[in-house]
Amino acid sequence: MDLCLKNCKLVPENRECSIGIEDGKIVSITKIAPKSEEKIDIKGKIVLPGLIDSHVHFRDPGFPEKETFKTGSVAAACGGFTTVLDMPNTNPPTNTKKAFLEKLKIAEKKSVVDFGLHAGVDDINEIKKISELKPASFKIYMDLINDEDLLNIFTEIKGVPEDHLISVHAEDMDTVKECTDKMKQNSRINPEIYADARPPLAEDIAVLKATSLAKQLNSSIHICHVSTKKSLDIIQEAKGENCRVTSEITPHHLFLDASYFKKCGNFAKTNPPLRDKKYTLGINELEKIDVIGTDHAPHTISEKEKVVWEAPSGIPNLETTLPLLLTKVTENKMVLEDIKRLLCEKPAEIFNLKNKGKIAEGMDADFVVVDMKKEGIINPDKFKTKAKYSPFKGFKVKGMPVMTVVRGNVVMKDGEVFENSGKIV
Repeated sequence: MDLCLKNCKLVPENRECSIGIEDGKIVSITKIAPKSEEKIDIKGKIVLPGLIDSHVHFRDPGFPEKETFKTGSVAAACGGFTTVLDMPNTNPPTNTKKAFLEKLKIAEKKSVVDFGLHAGVDDINEIKKISELKPASFKIYMDLINDEDLLNIFTEIKGVPEDHLISVHAEDMDTVKECTDKMKQNSRINPEIYADARPPLAEDIAVLKATSLAKQLNSSIHICHVSTKKSLDIIQEAKGENCRVTSEITPHHLFLDASYFKKCGNFAKTNPPLRDKKYTLGINELEKIDVIGTDHAPHTISEKEKVVWEAPSGIPNLETTLPLLLTKVTENKMVLEDIKRLLCEKPAEIFNLKNKGKIAEGMDADFVVVDMKKEGIINPDKFKTKAKYSPFKGFKVKGMPVMTVVRGNVVMKDGEVFENSGKIV
């Protein structure tokens, strides 16, 4: 046996055990530590399955000043993530077979955690070619396409041999354009105006369109970064009508609201925008939501400091998400099983990651060890990501990842990251 992690506490069993690992797989979970070439004493700390982030933007290729697969995956390891699924809006976009294969090579060379790629859609003739490469999903940005193109893309994806998941950025293009144009005519340029440029109605309309199409074509869809109560209600209703739809929420839409525009300016700017409190979702809605995705979307500080209409949207979240959630556990507002469901089990199920998401014999030996007593303050200056900003700056946290293991290899221990070759999932 290659490695044994001894004195691990598993939840919800709340029992200590030893986990035997060989060739990157879990081969035993026993009370007594088996013989192995190497032993690591976890000293009774909680061991969770390695986290899966189904929504990251590593900006590679095209924008190395913002992030690369190396810096992004190092940030992921520090945050307890062992698998990431990268979005297609790079340069070139990952919307052709050629671009998809080129990004795979980049990820294989640079990533220290395991990875998958979402595919973009432009030329519908490329859909069949990309489908053969088994993308995590086909990502559609509804704020950038009209209804006719949306129908054509859904239909084309449904026509390929395998049943491919469609991930949706749900903001209606016409509504966004009309409201943004109206806000730009206003003399105000304060960041909070951005919430009115992309109102809740744009999301609600888009979610209704996407779920209606999915029901009509019997497509599988995943709604990214749900941010309004109405959108979640539409999704729940569609599920009740046997629509194959799942939902995602981000940490910023879960923990922040539009008031953070005044506190943080464009550093809180994201799509869809942070909502007024009357629209926001919170901890109580998590039971209706399928996954938490970080939507890790790094930019340079100089870009973020531009006027609101020129500053790009996006928040870096890989290193803040787990501490924020563990803090809610210490406050008895969540339980660790919620984290397992939202960041391990359901992402593995939705994105067909057969060997991920659970601690069981035969699964990949992916773990995050958490210290529930460790306290800290979120400080972007210490981030491993290139994006040294966060609307969560100054938040006090209790409960932090202290070790990340990818297929039996320790890639992070106490904030130090070690070399590792991530594999495609």
